[in-house]
Amino acid sequence: MQPDPTGILLVDKPTGPTSHDVVDRVRRCFYVRSVGHCGTLDPMATGLLVLLLGKATKLSERLMGEDKEYEGTLKLGVATDSQDADGAIIAEKPVPPLTEPEIRAAFEGFKGDLLQTPPMVSAKKIAGVPLYKLARKGKEVERKPRLVHIYRFDVLRVGLPDVDFRLSCTKGTYVRTICHELGAKLGCGGHLSKLRRTASGRLRLENAYPLSMIEGWTRQELEANLIHPFDLKM
Repeated sequence: MQPDPTGILLVDKPTGPTSHDVVDRVRRCFYVRSVGHCGTLDPMATGLLVLLLGKATKLSERLMGEDKEYEGTLKLGVATDSQDADGAIIAEKPVPPLTEPEIRAAFEGFKGDLLQTPPMVSAKKIAGVPLYKLARKGKEVERKPRLVHIYRFDVLRVGLPDVDFRLSCTKGTYVRTICHELGAKLGCGGHLSKLRRTASGRLRLENAYPLSMIEGWTRQELEANLIHPFDLKM
């Protein structure tokens, strides 16, 4: 068996598969034994998913700690149990006649340091068990808040009940939790209806390849499109 190729593969993840599904599809397609990813994207989310192949998996901790950038949509008036569009609706309220300055002021309030409690429907593990598995059984457990930092949180477009935004934050930030809390702050509830990761550190979405394209490559094409770890100049 030939050795695994070594390098960083930038994938433009489609909506639907989990991050692990993407890893598994690349592993099976190219018969690569060692593949990992840096930073989970929920099934509904799209955009930049950084995969590490071969000896590059040693960079996992370093790259996972990079800041992230996203573009997304907050839908007001509807709250879900997962805080995103994949969840079940738990509350609906009319959206008040909010002005754009009022919405922008609410967004401003989330910049800087935040203490976030991980949602129950998440991959975070408690005693080795992912929270979403406990949530499926109707269980809720205590979760410790953790400190995250929001560098940038800009409103791009207001078309109620939708608000498009751009966000730059530290690793481990739950964007859907921010949307849930924003909805509560604006008095009508809300959830994250769309999310696209556009950057992870210096790695950017415009340099990523659609998963469907990658699966059509030969192994030689895969190796030609990997980023060598030395090229990151870390």
